[in-house]
Amino acid sequence: MEFEFTTANRIIFGPGTARQTGKLARKLGRNALVVTGRASDRNRFLFQDLTSHNIEFTMLPIPEEPTVTMISSGADEARKVGCDLVIAIGGGSAIDSGKAIAALLTNHGRLTDYLEVVGKGKSIREDPAPSIVLPTTAGTGAEVTCNSVLLSEEPRVKVSMRSPLILPRVAIVDPELTYSMPPDVTAATGLDAFTQLLEAFVSISANPMTDAVCREGIKRAAAALEKVYIDGSDKTARYDMCLASFFGGLALSNAKLGAVHGIAGTFGGMFPSPHGAVCGRLLPAVMEVNIASLKRRMPESGSLSRYHEIGQMVASDRQASAEDGAAWVKKLCERLKMPPLGIYGVSENDFADIIRQSQKASSMKGNPIRLKNEELYGILQKVL
Repeated sequence: MEFEFTTANRIIFGPGTARQTGKLARKLGRNALVVTGRASDRNRFLFQDLTSHNIEFTMLPIPEEPTVTMISSGADEARKVGCDLVIAIGGGSAIDSGKAIAALLTNHGRLTDYLEVVGKGKSIREDPAPSIVLPTTAGTGAEVTCNSVLLSEEPRVKVSMRSPLILPRVAIVDPELTYSMPPDVTAATGLDAFTQLLEAFVSISANPMTDAVCREGIKRAAAALEKVYIDGSDKTARYDMCLASFFGGLALSNAKLGAVHGIAGTFGGMFPSPHGAVCGRLLPAVMEVNIASLKRRMPESGSLSRYHEIGQMVASDRQASAEDGAAWVKKLCERLKMPPLGIYGVSENDFADIIRQSQKASSMKGNPIRLKNEELYGILQKVL
């Protein structure tokens, strides 16, 4: 089969690697915009490192989900102070913000010119400003994805800037940066990573390269996620979850996702909620419905055999079935205390709007079978 595989220009992985940032930044620019998540002591080392390498910097905090307005303002500020480099440190929100701003520094026009759904969807034509990204959560894999997910305030919907050109110049994945994550964030972000691996593995666009990273990532996440939720000081489990997140980003960029992310993206735009927690609540229900629908309507699908393989991988049992895998994932999500979606304000009266928007989501295109509206309705009933 023919396929492409795209990722960041340079990837550096391992404990302590974040301490290379200043030296690497010095080769790329002299005046950095530093995009951060919520204020944290873990960023202090970076500021000291940049100062020691004579790099000027301006901070841009992104304490919540990035909006179109936030990113437009951030790019204006970066231009005003003459930034020639973007460094993003934080979760997926900070990293996606950094990637988008780096693109806007060299591509003229408004942010909405380059956004899907609410904008013109124009192509990024000029290489973005150099960027270095450092994830502090093990979840989105945004350090190696070729899109930036933002919230459009009006209409309230999640949208993407998408281009292979916005991949970072350098991605530094240092598990030490994730050590301070509290259990609830560890669980939610970890389930986002796990979901990305599972969805990319059964995607209609899966290929041999993504299969390899998904298999490795699924096994590591299945073994490590509950361990690190219980004991955040487990360095081996933190390492494995960082690998799983990184592999998930590689996989989704090259194989697409599925109904979990199709629904979760729509849901997050309509109801403020942690993306990973929404994915964790949806994942078992989507697996159950996908497996049942494939058996009824597409029993010859290769994705069905992949669901069987997932069951064997997560349960460490060569006799496990696809349904066993879904049951194992459901129990994991229960142990990780993923809340029902009703706590975010959704009710059955909202289902029609969620389904309509979800059916149009780009992630839905990778699902192994096109789910009917009534099947999506059933999923939402399960997770309410």
